[in-house]
Amino acid sequence: MKNSTPQVVTIAGSDSGGGAGLQADLKTFQARHVFGMSIVVALTAQNTLGVQESLPVPCEFVDAQFASLGDDFAIRAAKTGMLADTAHVQTVVKNLQTYNFGPLVVDPVMIAKGGHPLLSNDAIQTIQTELLPLATVVTPNLPEAEVLIGQQITSEAEMIRAAATLQQFGVKNVVMKGGHLEGTEASDFVLLETGEQFWLRAPRQTTKNTHGTGDTFSSCIVAELAKGVSMKEAIITAKAYIQGAITEGIFVGHGHGPTNHWAKLSTEIRIEPV
Repeated sequence: MKNSTPQVVTIAGSDSGGGAGLQADLKTFQARHVFGMSIVVALTAQNTLGVQESLPVPCEFVDAQFASLGDDFAIRAAKTGMLADTAHVQTVVKNLQTYNFGPLVVDPVMIAKGGHPLLSNDAIQTIQTELLPLATVVTPNLPEAEVLIGQQITSEAEMIRAAATLQQFGVKNVVMKGGHLEGTEASDFVLLETGEQFWLRAPRQTTKNTHGTGDTFSSCIVAELAKGVSMKEAIITAKAYIQGAITEGIFVGHGHGPTNHWAKLSTEIRIEPV
């Protein structure tokens, strides 16, 4: 019975406000019935109004956390979030090559909703050349994808092309989150390593309570993969989960509030083949 329970880990920054970062990941893991662990890469002082301060954890301590988890647990899937700077990206890459934590979901966190940078500019190339080749799936929003590929993305046609470009970095599967485009639907484009392509569409919700949506979406994929679900079904479940988390809103703080991690899966998801 040892290590028979599905186990996952988030490698990310701490959000003291609880709506994003590893706190959102751990809440999602619990909601999706997997045992969640965390490797803290950075600390932040933040709330719904924004990030006031951030502080990277010493790389040696990141190493120690990897070693501690690797010595005891049978981790079946992992994700990265806020990685701070080049040195921390390289530290995470080195450890992911040392410890087998299963499929890797890369959420390329770069900027907080309030505009505070969560990744140094010089770390972009390290993510492109060293982290993405290790990734099973990458889940950028449009501003993050624009930075990674060096091109603007202003239409669904450009989302499709951007996904193919990202796949050339070595990542197997790509989810292009289209929430920054206008329209009555929030549409994400999915490109799988098999070549299958499809859109995931859901009604757009009018709310400012969307803090941590990217973390929540990507950590749901991690949880589903750890349970042995296929990549396609894991992504579809994550879309249904985040849609429910936004639709069944909660009200916390005075700014961009968090999503509802105990919400039910939405039934409003529509799958549209390309």
